Amino acid sequence: MKIVVQKYGGTSVGTTERIKQVADKIIEKREAGYHVVVIVSAMGKTTDELVSLAKAVSNNPEPREMDMLLTTGEQISISLLSMALISKGHSAVSYTGPQLNVQTTALHQKARIKDIDVTKVTNALENDKVVVVAGFQGVTEDNEYTTLGRGGSDTSAVALAAKLGASCEIYTDVDGIYTMDPRKLKNARKIDRISYEEMMEMASLGAGVMHYRAVELANKYKLPLYVGSTFSKNKGTMIEHGGGESMEETVITGMASSLDDVQVTVLNLPSSITSLYRLFGHMGEEEVNVDMISQMITDDGKMYVSFTIPKDDLIVAEGILQQWKEEDPLIEWETNTCIAKISVVGLGMRTHSGVAAKVFEIMSENNIDIKMVTTSEIKITFVVDNAEEDKVIQLIGNAFELVVNE
Repeated sequence: MKIVVQKYGGTSVGTTERIKQVADKIIEKREAGYHVVVIVSAMGKTTDELVSLAKAVSNNPEPREMDMLLTTGEQISISLLSMALISKGHSAVSYTGPQLNVQTTALHQKARIKDIDVTKVTNALENDKVVVVAGFQGVTEDNEYTTLGRGGSDTSAVALAAKLGASCEIYTDVDGIYTMDPRKLKNARKIDRISYEEMMEMASLGAGVMHYRAVELANKYKLPLYVGSTFSKNKGTMIEHGGGESMEETVITGMASSLDDVQVTVLNLPSSITSLYRLFGHMGEEEVNVDMISQMITDDGKMYVSFTIPKDDLIVAEGILQQWKEEDPLIEWETNTCIAKISVVGLGMRTHSGVAAKVFEIMSENNIDIKMVTTSEIKITFVVDNAEEDKVIQLIGNAFELVVNE
């Protein structure tokens, strides 16, 4: 059985007219000889609207109740898409995550998939039905509804494709992966092929077309991903092992930036490895996603630690720090929400030296202050004032030839 899992994002199913267009695209795939499983997100801004409703009645909504609320969004789109397919003469059936027993961990709003029971899916496919599945959601062993957090529908699609031994196609409102978000970098180049490693690095910094967890899962199961436009016939991008251009041909594949992070600086910590273990161990237990870390020992033997986390995790992180401060009143912390986190990524950095020096030279020549920096084998990430984001993107994009020459 030749199976393809297709995922359509919120903009792709944002209106009933667009849902009909998606149905036509699914039918094309069926007519090409495929059995089709479809993962869909909530329509348009539905999830944002549901979040706004929650915040209108509570300043700090209970995570369990948020999951109960947010899982309703995808139910609308899966039922409407199934209706559209049936009206066009193609048998279809819709399922929520809990109905398919998408088994997850018990952490509300940040659950991770443990397993998927594909019995209902395979039975439906054998009966020549299109299976339409709600992305972003699952259920615990205790039958509690959960959501998978940001990018959850991509993760749902990749997990289901891996379980079914299917190919996987991600459709959105752009026609592939670009060297940088074209809304931020004018004339950014589209990438025909990109490696899992490069895409994971870019996704971790906010390259919005794909989410890190989905690419990480695809890499684990060596599942090639195709990313393309729902509404265009233009060729998209393949994400796979090894990527496209050789390391000798290109040094930097792409760039990503994020305004969704906050820099936290903790002051007056006891200067021992135990402090770091306690701080970041507790953060990890609470699923706070710590990224960049730097530390400094002061003359009086205290330790200052600075790190970045998503803004969404700040309340949890400050709760952890407050507990510690109750034990040690000397501990203080500062937050800086006005930052931009920018990364340049490329497999070619493994064989080409001088990339970091070039980045720092550009920043120096343009009087741009770098607040933090980290490097890996294929990535350089640095933090600047958010007011400098656009300027830095243009400078780096031009310097590393990430744009199409006019």
